[in-house]
Amino acid sequence: MLKYIFNPKSVALIGASNEPKTVGSGIASNLLKSKKKIFFVNPNSKKVFGKKTYSSVLEIKEGVDLAIIAVPGKIVNFVASQCVEKKVKGIIVISAGFSEVGNTEEEVNLRKIAQEGNMELIGPNCLGIINTKDNLNASFAPLTPSKGNIALLSQSGAILDAIIDISKNKSYGFSKIVSYGNEAGVDLSDYLEYLATDKETKVIMMYLEGINKNGRKFLEVASRVSKIKPIVVLKSGKTESGKSAALTHTGSLAGNSKIYSSVFKQAGIIEVDSLEELLNTSKALSFYNRSQNGVGIITNGGGFGVLAVDYLDLDGVKIPKLKKETLNKLEALEKVKTKNNPLDVLGDALADRYEIAIEALLQQKNIHTLFIIQGMQMMTEPEKTAKIIIKLRKKYNKPIICSFVGGDFFKKAIDMLEKNKIPNVEEIKRATKVIKNLTYEK
Repeated sequence: MLKYIFNPKSVALIGASNEPKTVGSGIASNLLKSKKKIFFVNPNSKKVFGKKTYSSVLEIKEGVDLAIIAVPGKIVNFVASQCVEKKVKGIIVISAGFSEVGNTEEEVNLRKIAQEGNMELIGPNCLGIINTKDNLNASFAPLTPSKGNIALLSQSGAILDAIIDISKNKSYGFSKIVSYGNEAGVDLSDYLEYLATDKETKVIMMYLEGINKNGRKFLEVASRVSKIKPIVVLKSGKTESGKSAALTHTGSLAGNSKIYSSVFKQAGIIEVDSLEELLNTSKALSFYNRSQNGVGIITNGGGFGVLAVDYLDLDGVKIPKLKKETLNKLEALEKVKTKNNPLDVLGDALADRYEIAIEALLQQKNIHTLFIIQGMQMMTEPEKTAKIIIKLRKKYNKPIICSFVGGDFFKKAIDMLEKNKIPNVEEIKRATKVIKNLTYEK
């Protein structure tokens, strides 16, 4: 399943165009950057981007694995039928004008054409797909993301584009990206099945408005896949107005948010509440495996520590007391009179004080994740502290989440951390949400 979508040897773009700022032009430009055999179909133009065009897919003498259809909705089914005749293996229908605008009959007919022709069908009403391993951008996304181990499934092309843009030049990247639209053919469960065994994918990130097809199948598949790879979902359409917007966007029935949340929990899916939490959590999971419940907190500002405890406690994250052997190791912190979890190493802490604290807490067995907070003081040494964190993360192999809270003062240190796969989340509450999402109950 999906072999010819993500790994085609040859691709035909039906609706290729030279016209700037059009879908046909955007996809054509992206396809030319791949090493695939590319064919352009446009009966009204002899060349697109200097490349010969064909009047129809049937005129192409060589075999075609994947066809991307970007033509007016009213002729999509005619073009899809030509793809069946050509024995195309898979089609991506970019064109809109189907169930999302009430034109359900045409979508049903498109599904029948694909099924009878034994073609995999993505869409309609979608942005396309990206496989970074093969440098295949079969979409009209304006950017191709960096390579990485996160797979992104999105019902919204605009949100997909935003995520790609946000992620550029960041410390994480993507393996596969799918804008799946109305799911007339391949559905969400099918993508999860595929990604479960995809070697390039470690984390599955989803933006979801509603489950268009068999909910029971989704629950069964997601429950199985989440035991293999973490699935992180941002669900929209939670209010009545949001549900209405979802229906007109992708023809999706958003449904009761409490039911969805219950299904996600039952399936072992991590549900998040914002785009930022989706990105932060997926990034952390791309760096680390999930860890048992138990976090140690180190801060140079008591207020930061109090906030962290409040947020973590509300989310059910355990904050273990420091054991006697840990306290013995912390005796070296002579200026620090009160030694608890959270551990306040005081505002005048230099990097060496952080080092003693970090190593002591990482050695305590029931501290499975470490949360390191650093605020800006005149004597603070962010780069030196970052180097120590990087060293001890490698030594103890436990997840470390950092909050270097500030602006330009911390930029070099944050860049060092992120380059070494240690996530920094500047705001305390957002960082604690990532810790909660990394945590599982044994």
